[in-house]
Amino acid sequence: MKKETTTKPNNRLWTRDFTIITLGSVISMLGNDAAGFAMSLLVLDYTGSSFYYAVYLAVYLLPSIFVPILSGPFLDRFSRKRAIWTLDFCSAGLYLLLALMLGLGKFNFALFALATFLMGCIDGVYSVAYESFYPLLISEGNFTKAYSISSTLETMTFVMMPVSAFVYNTVGIVWLFAFNALTFLVAALFELQIKAAEQYVADRAGETLEKTKHVVRQFASDFQQGIRFLRAEPGLLAVTAYFTVSSLFGGVSNAIDLPYFKNSFSNGEYVFTIVWGMATVGRMIGGALHYKLRFPTGAKFAIALGVYIVLSVLDGTYLYFPVPVMMAMTFTTGILGVTSYNIRISATQSYVPHEKKGRFNGIWGTLMTAGALIGQLAGGALATVLPPRAVISAFALVTLLAAVVLVGGNRQAVSKIYNTQA
Repeated sequence: MKKETTTKPNNRLWTRDFTIITLGSVISMLGNDAAGFAMSLLVLDYTGSSFYYAVYLAVYLLPSIFVPILSGPFLDRFSRKRAIWTLDFCSAGLYLLLALMLGLGKFNFALFALATFLMGCIDGVYSVAYESFYPLLISEGNFTKAYSISSTLETMTFVMMPVSAFVYNTVGIVWLFAFNALTFLVAALFELQIKAAEQYVADRAGETLEKTKHVVRQFASDFQQGIRFLRAEPGLLAVTAYFTVSSLFGGVSNAIDLPYFKNSFSNGEYVFTIVWGMATVGRMIGGALHYKLRFPTGAKFAIALGVYIVLSVLDGTYLYFPVPVMMAMTFTTGILGVTSYNIRISATQSYVPHEKKGRFNGIWGTLMTAGALIGQLAGGALATVLPPRAVISAFALVTLLAAVVLVGGNRQAVSKIYNTQA
C-alpha cells in the first residue's frame, strides 16, 4: 500500500503535533468521562425510572449508527483538523449551556434528551474525524506505540467514575458540566496549534470546486467509492465482518452481565465492579507492555487470531466460575483485549490510504454501533426466556466461529495487513 509521503525509519514518536493531540485528548477525556457518568446518575435520580434511563442511553447511541457513515465521505474531502477543534468548541458551548440551565433550575427531560442527542451527533462525527486524522500525526514505524498510548489513556480515565460520583453527591452536576466545558475549550485551543498538513485536501481541492454543485450526488459517489474500496480489499472486509460479529457479542454481554451479577450475588453491582475492574488493570498493563515491546512482524496475524479465539472462550465461560477465578479471567481478557486492539488498529490505519480513512472509519463505526445495539436488544430479550449464561456462551461460540472462518479463512489477505511493521 503506497504512502503519501516518504519518511525516514525510526522517527521519534513524540513530535510536537503528536504531543499536542495527546495532551488535548487526555484533558477532554477526563472531563467527558466525569460528566458522562454524572449524567447517568442525574437521569436516574431525576426520573426514578429505568425506562427513561434506557431512553437516555438509546438517544445518545442512536446517532452513532448513521452519523459516522454520513460524515465519512465529507471528512475525506475537507479538513479533519478543523472538524476536530470546531466540534470541541461546540461541545464546550453545549456543556456550558447545560450548566447554566441546571444552575437556574430549568432542568427538563425533553430538553436534556435533545442535548444528549446532539452530544451523540457531535461524538459520532468527532470519532471519525479523530480516528482519521490521528494517523497523520504518527511517524512511520510508531503506530503500535502510539495506539498503545491511546488505549492506555482511555483506560486510565476509568478513575474519573468514582471521582464523578463523589463530586456529584457533594457539590452537584453543575460544576461537573462547567468543568467539562472548560476541558473541551482547552482541548480545542490545543488542537488549533497543530500544524500537520492534510495533503489529501489539497489533492482533491480542484475536484471539490468542480463538483460541489451537486452535493448529494457527490456524497453518494464518495460513499459508493468507500463501499467499493472495502469490497475490493478482502483482508479489510474480513476484519470488518469479524469485528461486527464481535461487537454483537459485546452488546449481548453488556445487556446480560450486570443484571446477572445483581441477581446472583449480594451487592452484585459491587462484585461486578471488582470483577471487571481487573479487566481495566489488565488493559493498563497490556498498554504499557505494547509501548515497550514489539511483536515479530511475521507473527502478528497468528497472535491476533489466537487472541480472538482465547477471548471468545474466556468471555463465554467466565460466569461459570467463582469470583476469584472470574477476576483472573477478566484480567487476562484486559491484556488480550488491548493486544487485539493495538494489532488491529495500528495495522488497518497504516494500511488504509489517508484520503480514504474517513469513509472506512465511518463505515466501521456504523457497523460496530449497529452490532452492539442489535446485540443488546437480542441479549436482553433472550435472557428473559433462557438462562443468561447459556445465552452468553452461545454468542461467544458464534464469535469464535467468526474468528476461525472470517479471519482464519482469509489468512493470506489479513496477513497482508497485519504482518507489517506499523
